[in-house]
Amino acid sequence: MSRPDVAGLPEGASAASKLSWHDGTVAVRVPATSANLGPGFDVLGLALTLHDTVQARVLDAGLMIEVSGVGQGAASAAEDHLVIRAMRAAFAVLGEQPPGIGIRCQNAIPQGYGLGSSAGAIVAGMLAARALAGRAGAAGLPDDVLLGMAADLEGHTDNVSACLAGGLTISWESASGVRFAGLSPVAGLAPVVCVPVAPLATAVARLALPPVVPHADAVANSARVALLVAALTYGGELLMDATQDFLHQEYRASAIPQTTGLISRLRAAGIPAVVSGAGPAVLALTVSGRRPAPDAVAAIAAETGAAWRVIPLEVDRRGATVRPAGRRSPAG
Repeated sequence: MSRPDVAGLPEGASAASKLSWHDGTVAVRVPATSANLGPGFDVLGLALTLHDTVQARVLDAGLMIEVSGVGQGAASAAEDHLVIRAMRAAFAVLGEQPPGIGIRCQNAIPQGYGLGSSAGAIVAGMLAARALAGRAGAAGLPDDVLLGMAADLEGHTDNVSACLAGGLTISWESASGVRFAGLSPVAGLAPVVCVPVAPLATAVARLALPPVVPHADAVANSARVALLVAALTYGGELLMDATQDFLHQEYRASAIPQTTGLISRLRAAGIPAVVSGAGPAVLALTVSGRRPAPDAVAAIAAETGAAWRVIPLEVDRRGATVRPAGRRSPAG
């Protein structure tokens, strides 16, 4: 499969026919995601039960954006709003832009904390555009094409794959494009997210990474990634060793000292904890019915004296969902 140019049409598509727009509103629900999970840098992703919802419809003209919850100020972004940018990219591949677009975003995913908010916005926008284009959308934007486009816009695949599929995903690029394998995490896995006050841009976090790492670190990290997949799918008792990272967390430590300090405290207490994505949020991978219990995370976070928002979650095993949400009025 060749990846389409977002400015044109997929191979074999025709621009002769007009799209038949969905006569109503579609609702897309996307989960937060945590990438890397320690050693699985740009490869592993886990979907979490914290969600953004985007309701979208075709208007007779213009652009309407409403945002509630996290990121309310983004309503004024117009064409620069990430959901709109993703929709425009999808419509471009389908060969036609609608006369107008209206979206209503209800956001719960923290933005700028390493919890996949940008991946969620991109996935939501592209899925909404595909649904609004009806049968032509499903034909012109199959899942593999949509995944590749979303990964291009996001810049990496880990969060996008987990957001789309749910559960645990392993992502990679092959000669035929972006691919992922979906796995079901072990029953009882109880992720706990700790969100600090100040966010951190992913681009800033990536600047802290060295261009090369020692061969011994690469070997050790490879072993931990393989062990982590086993731990997450078969036996949670392996998670402490499996979440040890040699590629990125140490290099980012000075940029996120509160995050680093909390991770050290949690791990010293026997709780597998890692930087969530690029940070600065912390992901603790507890297991229900085992000690330390999930509620121990909040107690340890409180001991730091910092204002952590501690959010006990579950694994979202469904991924992004799309459903109709009503018909348009005659006025659009």
